[in-house]
Amino acid sequence: MIPYSVVIPTIGRSSLYDLLDCFARSSGSMPRAIVIVDDRKGGEPLDMRRFATSLSSLLRIDCSGGRGPAAARNCGWRVTSTPWVVFVDDDVVLCEGWCDDLQRDLDAAPRHVGGIQGRIVVPLPQGRRSTDWERNVSGLAHSIWITADMAYRREALLATDGFDERFKRAYREDSDLSIRAKARGFALAFGTRRALHPVRPADRWVSVRLQRGNADDILMRALHGAGWRKRAGSPRGRFALHAATVLSASIALAAALERRKRLALIGAVAWLTLTAEFAWRRIEAGPRTPEEVATMAATSAAIPFAAVYHKVRGLLMLRRILRGEAA
Repeated sequence: MIPYSVVIPTIGRSSLYDLLDCFARSSGSMPRAIVIVDDRKGGEPLDMRRFATSLSSLLRIDCSGGRGPAAARNCGWRVTSTPWVVFVDDDVVLCEGWCDDLQRDLDAAPRHVGGIQGRIVVPLPQGRRSTDWERNVSGLAHSIWITADMAYRREALLATDGFDERFKRAYREDSDLSIRAKARGFALAFGTRRALHPVRPADRWVSVRLQRGNADDILMRALHGAGWRKRAGSPRGRFALHAATVLSASIALAAALERRKRLALIGAVAWLTLTAEFAWRRIEAGPRTPEEVATMAATSAAIPFAAVYHKVRGLLMLRRILRGEAA
């Protein structure tokens, strides 16, 4: 059996303990080490007392100082020594038999396979349509090479130097590594193990905050070229329509200030049409409760502006990164 270690970056969410319970209850092939990397900048130490008996010989806790999940995973895998390192997020729940299924995945992997992804299952409510947030999370079940449950061969991590720490949030850092691993000649594959990714509670503005990922898309394009989405298996979003929405609103406002009524009306109608189409697309797919409709209406008006803002912020960040590398 090929030895493996598990690395879990965390920001102290209670779901971490549910994940560790999965290992504590397992009677199958266990990892050589479970490295928990606390990525908080401060706060109370993680409480591992409940695992003092069952996992004491496996657990190691390190800190990465709040530098983001990419840095936390690098901190974790670099203190291990096993041929395989399995990255698991702290908000998943391992299905029964996960350790044994993982062991079979690793033992059966040909030498050219450098990474093996587990199957992610997102439980959704039955008897009603999913909310926008639930549909967003359910996309993880169809995403590829995501580190919610992803095993990498140590050779692949050494060849790529691991995760790019310029990605500061849990977005695109796993796609970036997959592209670089394949560029080094490693194949990526799907395994048989399964993990659940529950839909955690979120406030109504979560979809607006998610637009921060537009800044990371700028870095992905700079690093991997215009075809990075195809290579990473990432679908194209609707940023072009968001940009058109913001442009329409800007034209309407500028024309109104200059008292050009006809142009202001054209811009306002274009903005309203694009916003209404976006809102209805999201409302129609959901449960259509009053609360969900109100959330979709408000966030659909805000999302285009947030997307454009973060895209511009990404461009400015890229310029700083390039200046820093050139210095």
